[in-house]
Amino acid sequence: MIRKIIRIDEEKCNGCGLCTKACHEGAIEMVNGKAKLVRENFCDGFGDCLPNCPTGAISFEEREAPAYDEGAVAAAKKAKSVEQAPFQGCPGSRFMQIKREGDLQEPQTSAPVVPKTASRLNQWPCQIKLLPVQAPFFDGAKLLIAADCTAYAYANMHEEFMRGKVTIIGCPKLDAVDYSEKLTEIIKNNDIKSVTVVRMEVPCCGGLQRAAENALLNSGKFIQWQVVTISRDGRILD
Repeated sequence: MIRKIIRIDEEKCNGCGLCTKACHEGAIEMVNGKAKLVRENFCDGFGDCLPNCPTGAISFEEREAPAYDEGAVAAAKKAKSVEQAPFQGCPGSRFMQIKREGDLQEPQTSAPVVPKTASRLNQWPCQIKLLPVQAPFFDGAKLLIAADCTAYAYANMHEEFMRGKVTIIGCPKLDAVDYSEKLTEIIKNNDIKSVTVVRMEVPCCGGLQRAAENALLNSGKFIQWQVVTISRDGRILD
């Protein structure tokens, strides 16, 4: 249909971004430092953005354009308000989307996908709740106590942390249990050489760290140990 719609002169645009804030419908976005009409069906043609442009880069024109879609605009506003709403609850449960380079690329289909590394899980079971307090694989073991999420958040978990260790995993929040007693029995009743705790940055993972620290203290043994914290976007924080 032919209708009135805004036009942005990129030569005049200085990249101030004032028009994007003035456009309540979300039709304008900054692209490579310039304002751009990215959703023609979101532009209602009223021109709230015009008086906010300090360089006069925005004007009206009549041309072929999709009709203004009020429903799509309302849905987009609702989605944005959900994203920006103050989060209430456990900080560790707050959602976030992590965008990485290459995520949008199409996977290769011409050849079978071959794993670059082998699994470094050296025993089964690995869940703390399912493990016995004594087992042959604990004899002389370097013990890795890891939060469930770390293997998904940190890409090289197997090679950097699990390799050469007995890996036991858990989540004190989801299991709703204090692992201190069981970890104490494991460390006390077996020849554990070292303990590494790998946790996420979220507060609830502090329960796993405290359980391991209490277990080391209550075992009466002096064992080399360390704590490594992984960020939600997959970085080692300390």
